[in-house]
Amino acid sequence: MIWEQANGAYLKASLDWLAARLTALAPQPAIPPASAAEPSKRWRRARDHSGAPHAGDADARQAAAVAMAELGAPALVQVAERLGLSDFERDVLLLCAAPAIDPGIGELIAAAQGEPDPTFALALRLFDDARWDVLSPERGLRFWRLVEPVGSGAQPLAVVPLRADDRIVDLVRGLNRLDERLTALVGHRPDPARGLALPASSQAVVEALVEAALTDTPDGRFPVIQLLGGDEPSCELVAVRAMALLDREVYHLPVGALMGSDQDLVARLWQRESLLLPMALLIDAVDADPGDPVVATALRRFLSQVGGLVLLSTREVCPVTDRATAVVDVVRPTAAEQAELWAAATGLPVEGAPRTLAGQFRLSVPAIHRIATALRSGFDAPGGRERLWAACRASARPRLEALAQRTVPQARWDDLVLPGEQTDLLRALVAQVRHRATVMSAWGFGERRSRGNGVTALFSGPSGTGKTFAAEVLAHELGQDLYRVDLSAVVDKYIGETEKNLRRVFDAAEDGGALLLFDEADALFGRRSEVRDSHDRYANIEVSYLLQRMEAYEGVAVLATNLRAALDPAFLRRLRFVVDFPLPAREERRRLWSAAFPEGVPLGDLDLDALVDLPVTGAAVQAIALGAAFLAAGAGTPVDTATVLNAARTEFRKLGLPLTVPQYERVGR
Repeated sequence: MIWEQANGAYLKASLDWLAARLTALAPQPAIPPASAAEPSKRWRRARDHSGAPHAGDADARQAAAVAMAELGAPALVQVAERLGLSDFERDVLLLCAAPAIDPGIGELIAAAQGEPDPTFALALRLFDDARWDVLSPERGLRFWRLVEPVGSGAQPLAVVPLRADDRIVDLVRGLNRLDERLTALVGHRPDPARGLALPASSQAVVEALVEAALTDTPDGRFPVIQLLGGDEPSCELVAVRAMALLDREVYHLPVGALMGSDQDLVARLWQRESLLLPMALLIDAVDADPGDPVVATALRRFLSQVGGLVLLSTREVCPVTDRATAVVDVVRPTAAEQAELWAAATGLPVEGAPRTLAGQFRLSVPAIHRIATALRSGFDAPGGRERLWAACRASARPRLEALAQRTVPQARWDDLVLPGEQTDLLRALVAQVRHRATVMSAWGFGERRSRGNGVTALFSGPSGTGKTFAAEVLAHELGQDLYRVDLSAVVDKYIGETEKNLRRVFDAAEDGGALLLFDEADALFGRRSEVRDSHDRYANIEVSYLLQRMEAYEGVAVLATNLRAALDPAFLRRLRFVVDFPLPAREERRRLWSAAFPEGVPLGDLDLDALVDLPVTGAAVQAIALGAAFLAAGAGTPVDTATVLNAARTEFRKLGLPLTVPQYERVGR
């Protein structure tokens, strides 16, 4: 006999026992009316001549429970044991659930007390060992919300109709599934990297999490385990793997969903569910603002109230009152471990594409598994590695739409016009990014550094000398998206908001799929000043935060400025490269003018020597060339020297730059 059948037999025996008790309690007319309807079969069977319930009903109930010994306790008994109900409370629960299971019980209840809905008053008359404290909100029936009053109004609680919770009724029947009021808030989390072995660093986190869960606490409850690191997929993975060792399923609850719900009810229901099902709750507060008092207060209150095994993924430790807590740091795999993961997931040799991917991207184990599974095979086929790179780039693409402008770079080395020294520095920067995994991980330099292994650079020089363009070339060469940080969105007048925005920028870009460009960097990275008032103090705090975050940054970032002297000197020590962009010399200007016009532009007689004499930057050359094209299109003529010089005259006036006499004569007035 399987458990479901045995549970059904026990439930039937329990209902028969209850029917017998109700029948014995109901008054009987001395002489039944001749026109009375035939009593129900259950009623007739439940009463003997003396009006007492059959002993066989109780014996049958006990026999059904004994028969299930090897299969497991009946559902009603399990509920009572796990929720700490007394025998009397268990029988009250059966009484309240019975009408939903067997409508005939309602007739018997109505006969016993005059109305079909059970009450505490009926239960106190009906069962042995009755106790008035069953009405207390601290006792199991009401504390766990197993039964609820229906339309209480001003009536005493003892005579208010009761109904059993639907979830509990289903459970008594043998159907054990999560409460529907929680399914809208929480979601089951399967293993996000099934079949992929964890690296040593992640496995150590799993073991630490299991140890924390099994730690004895003064109140006997599980501690709240806080998973620190800010990477929600990694937190989820170690949580699922650790809970699997404890035979528990993981359910995910975003803190935002918690904020929009009845938190007291959710806490109580989850605590109840954690006793009825082998589960753990993972609360995702990675993106929550710890400085928001509403969020912080609600989260602390919920963690203090909720029972069961609760995990919290967060960036900062959340203070919890009235409950023990444990902190476990969750880190992503090292570059060497990521290379091994890529090799295991793709079947490629470690020293090939896996090492390159590990050096460029900082992806979690679930992300690596997801990408490799989506592409499935063909990594060595033509275009296979390009598809793999594109998938990693898309997966690592940061969520920076509100704080930065994304550009898909198109510029190449051949488009960049710079002196040889600056070009060599840029190529060295690219080489360091590409070989980070080899030098830092395989060769061991990373073990000697406690700070970030990112590659950061300062581009300084006059406006229009190619700083932004060079950043685009680097991004294209590295296969990254270029994100130009929007200072108007990052800088905030409210204290602490600028640092929060900057943290979002750096954290989001650290996966490796983006090159951050801080244009006009002197506005953010300016010198710290003597503190004269609170504004100076908070401005210095912002700069100090940037100094620390730049040093810990793991990605690629470029600071561009026209005013190098305005930057705080402490930044220079933390930057890997400093590239000065000079005004283009005559040779660079010739190269710029030679490439100024696309192939489709009709060109007339162009005197490059005359154009090279103009003291312009690369940006000015592009602006003049565009203006000349519009002039020529309006006149219906090819672009010639006079057209270009006329456009140059307009551009020089716009920029407020003086023209030498020979140039003025060429342009004309």
